[in-house]
Amino acid sequence: METTAPQAAPPTPGQPPAADARWGLPLAVLIVGMFMSVLDVTIVNVAIPSIQNDLGSTLDDVLWIATAYTLTLGVVVPLSSWLGDRFGLTTVYLITLLGFAAGSALCGLAWSLDSLILFRVVQAVPGGILPVITLTIVYQIVPRDRIGAAMGMYGLGIVFAPAAGPVLGGYLIEHTNWRLIFYINVPIGILGAIAAYAVLPHTRRGPRRPFDLPGFLAIAFGLFAILLASSEGEDWGWTSYPVLILATAGVLSLALFVVIELEVGHPLLDVRLFRHWQFTNSLLLLSILMIGLMSMLFYVPVFMQQGQGLTALEAGLRILPQALVVAVMMPIAGRLYDKVGPRWLAAIGLAVSAYGTYLLCDINPAMTEGDITLWTCVRAAGMGLAMMPIMTAGIASLPMSKVNQGSAWNNVSRQVAGALGLAALSAMATIHQAQLLANRSALLTADHLAQHGIRAASGPGEGDFLAMYGLFRRTQLEVLGDSYSNIFLVTAVLTAFGALLALALPSGPTPQPPPTPPPPRPSPARRSPRTRRRPHAHAGA
Repeated sequence: METTAPQAAPPTPGQPPAADARWGLPLAVLIVGMFMSVLDVTIVNVAIPSIQNDLGSTLDDVLWIATAYTLTLGVVVPLSSWLGDRFGLTTVYLITLLGFAAGSALCGLAWSLDSLILFRVVQAVPGGILPVITLTIVYQIVPRDRIGAAMGMYGLGIVFAPAAGPVLGGYLIEHTNWRLIFYINVPIGILGAIAAYAVLPHTRRGPRRPFDLPGFLAIAFGLFAILLASSEGEDWGWTSYPVLILATAGVLSLALFVVIELEVGHPLLDVRLFRHWQFTNSLLLLSILMIGLMSMLFYVPVFMQQGQGLTALEAGLRILPQALVVAVMMPIAGRLYDKVGPRWLAAIGLAVSAYGTYLLCDINPAMTEGDITLWTCVRAAGMGLAMMPIMTAGIASLPMSKVNQGSAWNNVSRQVAGALGLAALSAMATIHQAQLLANRSALLTADHLAQHGIRAASGPGEGDFLAMYGLFRRTQLEVLGDSYSNIFLVTAVLTAFGALLALALPSGPTPQPPPTPPPPRPSPARRSPRTRRRPHAHAGA
């Protein structure tokens, strides 16, 4: 796939590159559109209680607002590569941006829970395609020697938006209404589409290829089944028949997808890309980073609300500094990538992130705001240093004709790794909490109860019930803290393993792409042998 944007001329010494004027503004427009789609994944989570009170539904039913969005993302992301080739990247970007704004408006107008869930599905269709198309356009318009700096700016949306979502959502809900978290996307989407139409270069359509319907059905059902099992596993039971059937069917469907893609002439997603070890390694490392990011964004705010009595907005403000650290580190990492390559940036960043995650193992009800700020900022500094070099190195290892499919695989891996990783950690936390509560309950003897002012031998008296509730509450918070500590310990070990895996990434400055040789100019004085023979053959006739 090619773009009509001209290639950047080599900069002269002492002057900024001439390409900045060409791709700087389009990159800013792309960041706004992608930031909006990623932000909406987490901004809705803090609105769940308000939506429940307004629409009068149970918590389990309201949670389908988030579940339906996640499931739809898993289905539509594999379509992104084919749509970009079929209709052109810029055209698909404009349509999905306006479609996301329209879906957001419908969500704000929802009159019941069923309508809101339906409109969230409508919103998720362009919301899943938008990040894939955006990443592909970035690689189309940015010269390879500046891709690190560009991706450093682009990556702010991937990491900063999920962290900013709870803060912005909490503020809007506390001061306005939950519907505004959807309405706010409408003017941003319209203005972003106008700006994109004005500044984005026109991209040609890719090679026409038939739609791989069997492959799409296989991967769509496989991802849908696995994501549904991971989302509902805690409520339905991880060993229940529905969860086991969904997980088994999902794995078999994905295996069938691999077989189909290896046999068809025009695969929906080319699984042969995994032969590029640098690309495969980048997906593994991105999955590790997403598991760490999702665990921090979920468990730390939950513990601050349950263990310290903070509101959603207050908890979001406590972890906002780490998002600011990421915003500072990513552009720095992007510029360093163009000079030193991804290996050491990724390895050092993952090691720092592992240490920061290990610091979170000290989570407890008595932790201060300074503790949370320090722990999360150390972890975020490492993540900001590692994220974009890893992603950029993986995509840059592919031929330009495969960047669109590589972008789709990139988004699929991040979505699935975040959902499955969080589900696995939640299952581990639930099992560990039940075991710890059972163990500590068995240790409650009469002497231990007496130390807390509870008369177990003569029966409960006045004030004993209050003391028992206080003891239970303290025990519950201690168990909650211990289980979350184990989660962060597992995540820290996994991230440290990623630091070792990052040593396999390439090192050194970004290689310059070879110049395209000019086409040979035909010489009118020379004629081919066939041309010289034709008059003679005619005369002989």
